[in-house]
Amino acid sequence: MNRTAIVLLLGVILVGGIISLIKKPHKAAKTAPPPAAVVTVPPPVVHKPAAGPMIAIVIDDVGNTLKNMPAIEGIKNYPVTFSIIPGLVFSNRAENDLTAMGFEVMLHLPMEPKENTRLEKNTILVSMNEEQIKTITRAALDSLPQAKGINNHMGSKVTEDEKALSSVLDVLKERRVFFLDSFVTGKSAGEKVAARKQVKFIKRDIFLDNIRDPEYIRHQLGLLKQKARQKGQAVGIGHDRKTTLEVLGEELPRMEQEGYKLVYVSELAKVEKTQP
Repeated sequence: MNRTAIVLLLGVILVGGIISLIKKPHKAAKTAPPPAAVVTVPPPVVHKPAAGPMIAIVIDDVGNTLKNMPAIEGIKNYPVTFSIIPGLVFSNRAENDLTAMGFEVMLHLPMEPKENTRLEKNTILVSMNEEQIKTITRAALDSLPQAKGINNHMGSKVTEDEKALSSVLDVLKERRVFFLDSFVTGKSAGEKVAARKQVKFIKRDIFLDNIRDPEYIRHQLGLLKQKARQKGQAVGIGHDRKTTLEVLGEELPRMEQEGYKLVYVSELAKVEKTQP
């Protein structure tokens, strides 16, 4: 083979090699997998009660019936205090059911009024001696052992009588429970006697449902809010009635949204300074 042929053969081989390299597929470059998506979980919503004027709601006359329990279920997320008359058919069942639902309970102690009306069994009378009054008060508290305090059921005559009221408050001091004066008479000696006995005391500001009408109850709640703004705190007393409880179910959330702090009445009771 002559030199020219060899050169031509080498040229063909070289060109073929170049072409094969050009046609050879390149390996795809490895790419890193995309980063995992970061899922941001929002923090849980924490319900914080308002820090504004404080309002305590008390429901009186509990123990006659359990028919209003469905309406009570509607306010179980709020600190309402229920006051139970001792010795009624449903008194102890109500105490157990209400405390199981998280409510505070107290004793609604029957006391003699000025008016001529039907009295509950074992009502405190001004004609009783000290030991009789103390015996009835102790027995009533014993019958409702989860009661944090007491308030008077009726009682305009007794709460004006320092001697009779002193006998009741001696037992409250002994048991370390507070006295909520339902304030059914402007001449009540409750604050004076409680200060002297050094018993924790608080007084009712507004009755909520003297008229059993939803609009009237809302109006009274408005007065209660006004009183709370003026004083920094206020106590409203209603009764174990379906209408009252249903209105509270609608209004308590609004009151909280408006900046009022709802509390148990025990949180407002305090020892008053002795009056001169």
